[in-house]
Amino acid sequence: MTAFFANRRGQSEAEPPESTTLLPAKQPVGFDTVFGSNSQAEGKFTSSGNVRMDGKFTGTLEIAGNILVGESADIHADINARNISIAGMVRGNVAGSKVQLLRTGRIWGDISAASLTTEEGAFIDGRISMAGHAANRLTAEDNAAEEESAADELAKSVDFEILPMDEVIVETDKASMQQGLDDAGAVDSVKMDKSGDKHRS
Repeated sequence: MTAFFANRRGQSEAEPPESTTLLPAKQPVGFDTVFGSNSQAEGKFTSSGNVRMDGKFTGTLEIAGNILVGESADIHADINARNISIAGMVRGNVAGSKVQLLRTGRIWGDISAASLTTEEGAFIDGRISMAGHAANRLTAEDNAAEEESAADELAKSVDFEILPMDEVIVETDKASMQQGLDDAGAVDSVKMDKSGDKHRS
């Protein structure tokens, strides 16, 4: 019996341990880049992750992820990002899928978004266009239909005939000739004989 258990113990020690599968590390929730309130920079800033801006920045922001402009931020830049939340000051155009303007947010520039939310107290000085919104697509189709209808009405109201070029020239010549004849009738005609002397008829 002792040998049996000893043998099993030896086998279990010799067997490799069960393989454990490693789970991939989760992406950290939050911001990949934080631009602190004491930071100041200018130029073109690009990021494929989420960004929080709390400092002063001048230039262009191209963010593939989301961006939060904090209350202490002073941004003089155009912002292009997936989702944009603004709690600070932005002087520049903003374009994203969703734009959120918080109560402390201030923006001087145009906003282009499929979805826009604003809290009471927020400030916007600029144009707002709902890019990609279903209503915007309907408006564009309606405008195209109205332009086509107006063009049809204009074509119906104008009555003209396109003549071949030789007929146009002939008509022009006839008109010129008629005008010349009318002018000649108003003035006494003058004839010249072979000697070059003028004789009034």
